[in-house]
Amino acid sequence: MAGLWFEEFEDGMVFDHEWTRTVTETDNKWFSLLTMNTQPLHSNEDFASKTQFGQRIVNGIFTLGLVTGLTVPELTEGTIVANLGYERVAHPNPLFHGETVYAETEVLEMRESKSRLDVGIIRLKHWGKKPDGVVVVEFERTVMFLKKPK
Repeated sequence: MAGLWFEEFEDGMVFDHEWTRTVTETDNKWFSLLTMNTQPLHSNEDFASKTQFGQRIVNGIFTLGLVTGLTVPELTEGTIVANLGYERVAHPNPLFHGETVYAETEVLEMRESKSRLDVGIIRLKHWGKKPDGVVVVEFERTVMFLKKPK
C-alpha cells in the first residue's frame, strides 16, 4: 500500500506532500455545476470583477477536496477505513484560476480505537498553500486508519 499504517505515524509528524495541482477555470466551473453551486463569485466574471477579489475565485469546497486528495498518495491510499470528520475549516485567502496548490499535513493526535483492535484514530491538520506560502485552506480531519496486518 502507498498509504501509511496507523503504527507508522507519530504525534507531531509533518508532511510536505509531493503532489501539487494547478487549478483551471474548467475545474472551478465543472465543480460548481456538479454541486449545483450558483454563486456568481465562481461563475460570473462581470459580477466577480466588482467584488473585493476583482475576479472569480475557486470554489472553497473544491479547494478543500483538492487538498485532501493531494495527501492521499503519501498518507491514506489503501490504509484507511473512513474519514470520520472535518473540522475547523478556514479559507483565509482566495484561490484563483491558474494558481498551483501545495499541501502540508501535521499529525495532531493519535489514539487506539475503543471498539476495534484493527484500527486507530488519527487527527490531522492540513494546509493548502500557494507557491509563495499563502494559505488558501486549512482544516482538521479525523481519520480511521488500519493497523498493520499481523
